[in-house]
Amino acid sequence: MGTVLSFVFILFLIPHSLASVTVYSQLPLGDATKSASASSATYTGAAAYDPTVLTPPAVPQGFITQLSLSLSATSENVALSQPLKGSFLGFSIEFSVINQVFGKNSSYIQVPFLNLMSALRQRGGEVRIRVGGNTQESAALVDTLPNGDMILKEPSNLNDPTSTPALRYTTDAIYMLGNISSLVDIKWFLGLPFNDTSNLRLQIAELAEAVLDPGGHLLGLQVGNEPDLYASHGLRPSTYGPSDYVNELGTMITAIANDNLIPVKNNLVVPSVSGTWTPEQVFDTGLLTSYGNVLGYLAIEHYPTDNCYAHYGFGHPVYPQDVFPNYLNHTSAQALVQPYLNASSYAASVGKPFVMMETNTASCGGFPGVSDSFGAAMWATDFALQMGAVGFWGAMLHVGGQGVYYNPFTPPPTNQSSFHQWTIGSVFYSSLFVAEALGSSGTARLVDLTNSLTSPSATNGNGPLATAMYTPVYAVYENDAPARLVVFNFITDQSGASTVQFQFGVSGGNIPQSVQVKYLLAPSVSEKHNITWAGQTFGSTFESDGRLQGTPAITTISCSTSSNSCTIPLPAPCIALIFLTSSSFSESNPSTTVTFATTAATKTHNTATINPSVLATSNGISGNVRDQLASTSYKTGTATAEGPRMVLSVLAGVVSLVVGAWMGAGAGWL
Repeated sequence: MGTVLSFVFILFLIPHSLASVTVYSQLPLGDATKSASASSATYTGAAAYDPTVLTPPAVPQGFITQLSLSLSATSENVALSQPLKGSFLGFSIEFSVINQVFGKNSSYIQVPFLNLMSALRQRGGEVRIRVGGNTQESAALVDTLPNGDMILKEPSNLNDPTSTPALRYTTDAIYMLGNISSLVDIKWFLGLPFNDTSNLRLQIAELAEAVLDPGGHLLGLQVGNEPDLYASHGLRPSTYGPSDYVNELGTMITAIANDNLIPVKNNLVVPSVSGTWTPEQVFDTGLLTSYGNVLGYLAIEHYPTDNCYAHYGFGHPVYPQDVFPNYLNHTSAQALVQPYLNASSYAASVGKPFVMMETNTASCGGFPGVSDSFGAAMWATDFALQMGAVGFWGAMLHVGGQGVYYNPFTPPPTNQSSFHQWTIGSVFYSSLFVAEALGSSGTARLVDLTNSLTSPSATNGNGPLATAMYTPVYAVYENDAPARLVVFNFITDQSGASTVQFQFGVSGGNIPQSVQVKYLLAPSVSEKHNITWAGQTFGSTFESDGRLQGTPAITTISCSTSSNSCTIPLPAPCIALIFLTSSSFSESNPSTTVTFATTAATKTHNTATINPSVLATSNGISGNVRDQLASTSYKTGTATAEGPRMVLSVLAGVVSLVVGAWMGAGAGWL
């Protein structure tokens, strides 16, 4: 605990210089603590705290609530995926916001971030993070920056419609990544600057190899972020095509080959196209024939839609309420992977992991009421599992600054870090769920069994159930045996009439005597904050220190060994994770979780707090006009927060002065 003075004392504070952090396109926060429904047209604060709540879709006509599944006891004749790790659903962090998300520098690391990553690591074995995005393209290493900062954003002189700033960084940024990895075993993808192929800047690769790779924490180096958008963003000539990109890639590969400070030559990530070009168009240039020996991963970046008109004025307007239903069924996930089935198969045939390097609910920041809803958490979980089932190696949910709706986690503005904590977005629960669903063994193999669902109330013969799109189901096999089931109910219905009774049996084997179930729950798909994972939550806006709060609620359900069946209730809405064996449960649920405490704070003055009950019953000031009024601003007014001249007095009760950070409680984050 920080120092607490229980009576009236004189507070001596050492003057401390604080560097500010610039957040580009920052809007006022407004009243971000409100939870009531609000119109996006009336909210003027930062997108990350937008209180907009949408209307859930109505219950579809003929929704089937009695479902049955026959689960094969072995993997024989089951179309399983390649082995997957619990780290499958990682994060893509925009390079320009790492000082907000990770920490001020290599010594001051954000404790809530470490706690969040620790929760994932202990469930899934490791965490994967990509640092890059649009700001990787112009990043340049410099010796020092003002105020000891490790990154600096500068206005770009390019005609870029997204107003992406130019970025300067110091070596401390890479050392910070190394320090984080030593604490929570994060594996990194880093982006190489690619805006000027006549003047390549390879310092980030040199540093990464020296700092991260000796510990096995460097996964790969991305060459080009969405090169298929270079022409439309004014970064290349209008005629720029796949062959031009591959030719420039060759220039980069030659430079790396000739750089003795980059010992690893075969970990490049390409082509990272976003859908304007198909991966096949790049593959058809002879990419793998020419450079297959130096490529570590084949990657794409894809969002289901965009909200660019609202942010930048190009494209077409999209209304959140209109698109919300598109995220609330299994058809969405299936449609998103469909264009990449051939590319993922090709990647497997040439022995390259196929990666979704960047995705989220919508590009250009997402949608209010959609991207930060429980429905988005359900969508992201389904999308991730669907990618894993069809051949993807991993996927990264994108993280931006305060001005986006889809963040898995958002630190408070720097000037509010002394009294506000982090805001955990709904899609972070998706990463947590996927980590537990796949476990830490690295042997998990997925299969989508949605089309195998049957129902005694079905009237459509042997085909897929008419409403199965709202109740997808996946099986996770380990060591050729079923270990877990994942079942969704995308419907919102608080009456209980749409609770699904999911019954499963084991074909060629025996049902366990009981199973353990963990539910990801919320009252509605439009809910923003009242989200629980097995009874625990990260809370509402500005409420999280990165640790799950509350008592775990794990449901044990008895099965019928005589009928070889087990029935699991699925409230509307929810996702259920069903553990079929005790070993699969213990693998995904550590008995203890490592958390981190801090002893540093960004605010070291004006830290007085008064018990509200004392304040409510006090008589205020004396009313004597000769009493001198002091300012609460630092170094302003006749009394200051500096040295022995700061004297606090109260008429009744106790004043508590808190200095420093609250150990383990999460106050005073960097």
